[in-house]
Amino acid sequence: MKLDGRKFSVVGGGIGGLAAALALQQRGAIVTVLEQAPELAEVGAGLQISANGMVVLRALKVVGVVPEGGQLSHGTMVRDYRKGRIISQLSGPTAGPTYYYHRADLLNLLHQAALRAGVEVRLGARVKQVLKHPSEAEVILENGERLRSECVIAADGGRSQIRPILNGAETPKFTHQVAWRATIPWSQSQLSPRASLTMGPGRHVVTYPLRDQTLMNVVAIEERSDWQNEGWRLPGDPDELRTRFADFGGPVRDILAEVSETHIWALFLRPVAQTWQNGRLALLGDAAHPTLPFMAQGACLALEDAWVLIRSFEEQSGVAQALEAYETRRRPRATQVVAAAGANARNFHLRGPMRLGAQMALMAIGSRLARKYEWIYSYDATA
Repeated sequence: MKLDGRKFSVVGGGIGGLAAALALQQRGAIVTVLEQAPELAEVGAGLQISANGMVVLRALKVVGVVPEGGQLSHGTMVRDYRKGRIISQLSGPTAGPTYYYHRADLLNLLHQAALRAGVEVRLGARVKQVLKHPSEAEVILENGERLRSECVIAADGGRSQIRPILNGAETPKFTHQVAWRATIPWSQSQLSPRASLTMGPGRHVVTYPLRDQTLMNVVAIEERSDWQNEGWRLPGDPDELRTRFADFGGPVRDILAEVSETHIWALFLRPVAQTWQNGRLALLGDAAHPTLPFMAQGACLALEDAWVLIRSFEEQSGVAQALEAYETRRRPRATQVVAAAGANARNFHLRGPMRLGAQMALMAIGSRLARKYEWIYSYDATA
């Protein structure tokens, strides 16, 4: 179907929402992004965009061959928690390099590209309801304003307020894991910068450089049950973070010593949505398939969604057919990637003999371990 002049509403101005809006606008649609926040701002945090996400960013012309604002990764060092001893060095995926982005930088690249293309981005626009009509969808804002369009794309995150319209009320399951996030100034440049995964019993810490190695991103995850607040913008206590990871040595100890501001949130598990669309409304990104952060694929899956969505519109004869094709194509892959992330949550926190056995295996075959996940990184939604 031709999209020239057709109106679309996208709920959520995050990475997935802006990517979908940009893709639609580039093909002639008239797109309005409705973002409830008063500004497009992110708490300081990094994210990893592997080859499967980079191919979409390039196809959208958000980045070039040498990506703007991204820090090229040269793989991952796996360390033991006690003294930071290197267990294994994992090379990058053969599908193509991974880039580390400050979330705010990638969001800004998408936002500016969307504005240049003509997307209208409305801030402070909180959606109250989405209604399906025979030939269009209707968004009702909290201020009473009503917007009609051919289709509504809900990209409003893992705690989506629109997902229940399609799936009813759901109770998320607490994973008994809590995450800390921080970024710190950094000056120890490396010729081949790598991520570092430091694993201990019931805990792990991931660090990697951002912004031409001037910042270090820190994600520390621990198993606990006394903190169950899901909001990821909640401030944490840097001293408590250091206390909880006090037995971590090596480079991680030095990095945590520099943390002056941190955020903390509990990780909850929501299943891949049973229903993604109803012919006029469709879920995208974490709203459809929230994933734990243990494969670093949340943003990449949302980018894949955006491209497959636009391809479905191009290939099908109507909105309902396009949304059905989109769901059919995306559900199996999203389900597999979400399951892989869940498995890693267990692998990172092994205890006792199982932990020692896993370390021995990493020493023996660590250099080949990346092949296990090539099916994730080599996927090309644009092919």
